[in-house]
Amino acid sequence: MARRSNSLSTKELSMIKLKTTDEEAFQKFERDCLIRNLRAETLRYYKDKFAATKNTLKEMKIDKQLVELTQKDIEDIILHLKSKIKIVSINTRIRALKSFYNFLYKNKLVMPNPMKNIKQLRDRTRIIETLDDKELELLASHIKNQKSFIGVRDYVIFLVMLDTGIRLSELAGVQIDDIRGNNLIIRNTKNLIQRTVYLSKKVEDAVVVYLKIRGRQYHEYLFINIDNEPLKIRSIQSRFRIYKKELQINKQLSPHVFRHTFAKRNILAGMDAFSLAALLGHQDLTVTRRYVNLWGNDLEVKARQYCTINKLDL
Repeated sequence: MARRSNSLSTKELSMIKLKTTDEEAFQKFERDCLIRNLRAETLRYYKDKFAATKNTLKEMKIDKQLVELTQKDIEDIILHLKSKIKIVSINTRIRALKSFYNFLYKNKLVMPNPMKNIKQLRDRTRIIETLDDKELELLASHIKNQKSFIGVRDYVIFLVMLDTGIRLSELAGVQIDDIRGNNLIIRNTKNLIQRTVYLSKKVEDAVVVYLKIRGRQYHEYLFINIDNEPLKIRSIQSRFRIYKKELQINKQLSPHVFRHTFAKRNILAGMDAFSLAALLGHQDLTVTRRYVNLWGNDLEVKARQYCTINKLDL
């Protein structure tokens, strides 16, 4: 009689009941994230996506914990979500689940890995929205005309983001000591690598005026609310949603759009991809190259700049 294989089949592995609960798995995964010194924002992202997935399981009446899911369950979840949310949102959840299950599989907490063969969904390449000169001037004028502390603060926030392209989380983390003349030290970075960005004279002067109005506080955070507390990320987002509504601007009006606008304006001015990546804090040039591909070949601008037919005697 032939000897049996010592390796368990996928079906046999699935018959082994794992004793790890979702709660225990989350705790171990979170501990690993903390050991790897991931940002608090990254941990919140994981928790949000895990919670959203558990809610989806309830919607679909799948009575399983995340640690019990199979590849088919994941595929069913994706198919279910395609009719409810955007592809880009589904992909953000897939990325979170991949990190989670890869950790569990590596530590032998799930067998097999249900995300092993799951890939992100293909999506249409979308045009990245930016603001043109008229829209920027309209927004600046509208904010300045408030003649209030919030107006002065929001105007400086707008200028700093447009002038440097820093991320919203980076801006919220700026402290007074991080401003050294026209140099702005960015410490609260996504990749944990400190970098320096540079303020133009106009923005540097606006920051000086804001600091005088801000006055001394019990903390050193640059941007504060009306109660003199450090300004939260959501509060900044909320302010620009209000301006969008007041000005009836059809485009998105958000800190991320200011970052895109910064990138586009610098590319059109001739900045190379490596310098732009350094200013934006990109470790990987993939996104920077996408910006260059989109705007480095701005058809109308380039067509006019390099037009040769006018030089011909036709």
